[in-house]
Amino acid sequence: MTTTLGVILAGGLATRMGGGDKALLALGGRPMLAHVIERLRPQVSALVLNANGDPARFAQFGLPVIADPVPDYPGPLAGVLAGLEKAAQTGAVRIVTAAADTPFLPTDLVARLEAAASPDDAIALAATASGLHPTFGLWPVSLRSALARDLAAGMRKVGAWAESKGAQRATFEDTPFDPFFNINTPDDLARAEQLLAGEGR
Repeated sequence: MTTTLGVILAGGLATRMGGGDKALLALGGRPMLAHVIERLRPQVSALVLNANGDPARFAQFGLPVIADPVPDYPGPLAGVLAGLEKAAQTGAVRIVTAAADTPFLPTDLVARLEAAASPDDAIALAATASGLHPTFGLWPVSLRSALARDLAAGMRKVGAWAESKGAQRATFEDTPFDPFFNINTPDDLARAEQLLAGEGR
């Protein structure tokens, strides 16, 4: 099995939730991040968390915490670079990213992304009928220098950068609901509680 590092992206500012860490909000009696870890950990060889600020606030999860390698919160593309740099240090040949505010991510995410990545050093992004979900992607470590250069030049859009590098797509069903449903507002959190109850978990 090819070594794939899982990277959970939690570096955002959560402005629509009033600031703070969305990943630590309670969902079904547990932090939202716990649901993401539970779904992603079995799919990867190792798992890290991309987050800025004091890493101690995530100590309960027992994951290495890696900060953005560029300043001023440039967005999830910086988290992808952080993951690629960590992978290069650990010998992983690629990473799979997932957003920390998406507690229903597919349990076959990595397998489907790997199947879509052709050739083997291609980027693959998750998609549904509604479009791309670019924070859910497979990224080869061989692209880290190009990403560092483009970030320094001002690139910020994850999907645009990936597609400029010939990204492939792995398409997922979005019924009975979109598995990439992410929690941005209090209303989203209430809906997630309903979805979680419907799953019986």
